[in-house]
Amino acid sequence: MLFKLVDFSLKNRLLVTLLFIVICTAGLWRFSMLPVDAFPDTTPVQVQINTVAPALNPEEIEQQITLPIELSIGGLPGLVNVRSVSKFGFSQVVATFDDETTIIDARQYVFERINSVELPGNIERPQLGPIATGLGEVFHYIVRSESPNRSLEELRTIHDWIIKPELRKVSGVAEVNSWGGEVRQYHVVVSPAALLKYDLTLDDVFEALESNNDNVGGGLITSSGVSQMVHGIGRVANIEQIENIVVASFDGNPVHIRDIAEAVKIDHEIRRGAVTSDGRGEAVLGLAFMLMGENGKTVTENLKVQLDQVRAALPEDVVLEVVYDRTELTRSVISTVQHNLLLGAVLVIFVLFLLLGNLRAGLLVAIVIPISMLLAVLGMYEFAIAASLLSLGAIDFGIIIDGSVVMTEANLRNLEKRSKQVGRRLTPAERLQVIANSAKQVARPITFGIGIIIIVFIPVLTLEGIEGKMFKPMAWTFIFALMGALLIALTLSPVLSYYFLPNSEDRRRGFIENTLLRIYSVCLSVATKNRYPVLVIVVGLLALTGWQAARLGGVFIPRLSEGA
Repeated sequence: MLFKLVDFSLKNRLLVTLLFIVICTAGLWRFSMLPVDAFPDTTPVQVQINTVAPALNPEEIEQQITLPIELSIGGLPGLVNVRSVSKFGFSQVVATFDDETTIIDARQYVFERINSVELPGNIERPQLGPIATGLGEVFHYIVRSESPNRSLEELRTIHDWIIKPELRKVSGVAEVNSWGGEVRQYHVVVSPAALLKYDLTLDDVFEALESNNDNVGGGLITSSGVSQMVHGIGRVANIEQIENIVVASFDGNPVHIRDIAEAVKIDHEIRRGAVTSDGRGEAVLGLAFMLMGENGKTVTENLKVQLDQVRAALPEDVVLEVVYDRTELTRSVISTVQHNLLLGAVLVIFVLFLLLGNLRAGLLVAIVIPISMLLAVLGMYEFAIAASLLSLGAIDFGIIIDGSVVMTEANLRNLEKRSKQVGRRLTPAERLQVIANSAKQVARPITFGIGIIIIVFIPVLTLEGIEGKMFKPMAWTFIFALMGALLIALTLSPVLSYYFLPNSEDRRRGFIENTLLRIYSVCLSVATKNRYPVLVIVVGLLALTGWQAARLGGVFIPRLSEGA
């Protein structure tokens, strides 16, 4: 099989070259579409169930809301665990599912169950959280005013009714949250003395406000063949209409809200925090969350474009300022990876040139690096693996080029050997035959060596949970690159050797190569003559290394500074 592959490549040299050009083009195209992030997203499949009940304390929240919801979702397919938080006025239940359950199925299971939960009548229905993950918070921006006359209430209203709806239209955005500012409300300040005077309670006031703030339908009235819809308009639109709401009657006279209220005014919701910006006072903070599985880079760029369009519709004194952008982190990470990969490639080429003693041979080996990278990108795209510090940083150029080093060095050596035997430059047919024989000699060792390295990564592919999500992309990327390097070594390297390796009778070894050979010869001679002492030294070093490794600390992943 390997011999046939080598023969096919050498017989169809132009076809092989064109195929690799097409593969490289496809790799570049897919790289532009590849999701990019700093780290793989290890968040499990989970569904958040949020319930708001402002009048209940934590114990009541747990007894009346959290516990019934937890019991209702028990036994769902793929459910791993359920955890909850009960705070004053708020309950959150988080259901975690196994990786085989899709987020859509998980949300459907949960939604069907919580619909059957019976909660006290004054409590809002539970709401499912956005389809986002722990790494979904990709974009922060500040809304502030350069005018001292612009209130926090106006800023919050501008954000909630102008900016937020526009950003939620962006493809890949799961949710846009608001922090800070003042949420506008209509406040009715009730007079206790007036309630006593008219023999009313706060519940009477609540009921009157609720029942008189709604539009209702009254069916149809048909007259002379014409049907007219009856529609009662009761939704209030201003303070005056609120003041005119009738609460009850007293001594035959209606009691209005204005009769029992000390004031009816526009105010704001009770605040539990504030947002400040660069020491310039309070502002409104917007947070955009990315949908699970989306490309963070694409979503963030689309948000920036939409934000620029929104700015044109804002008042002149209102400023939109981006304060956190995930692409800055990913750009920094990818830049670091690219710098290290480029530096590694340059060092590899330099070392190959020194050891092989031939620039063209060094370049033939070095060309494996970008091509294998592009082949790995194709595999990453098909398997939906994001380009990250772990996936791209896993590629070791020294291992990637092993096969091509062996192939190119064997071809170079055999061409020189055959040229010396015939005492002249080889003809094209002779070069082709020498390279074919040389490639077949090393094809099996190359395949075996790369295969052993690939097998080493198989245990990593069996990892599950967070460990699997973290390290499987690294293993798959390295395997794709190794398989690409093997394909290059068996097909493209012989073809390029035929075209570009020198057709010379003699090649002198350089100073570095001769020095290394002399040192190695001495070391090999000493080691073979003193086998037992060498073994003792090796075992001792191994034991010392193991003792030191046991004393080292360890972390799952290094701490990441996002500059925020």
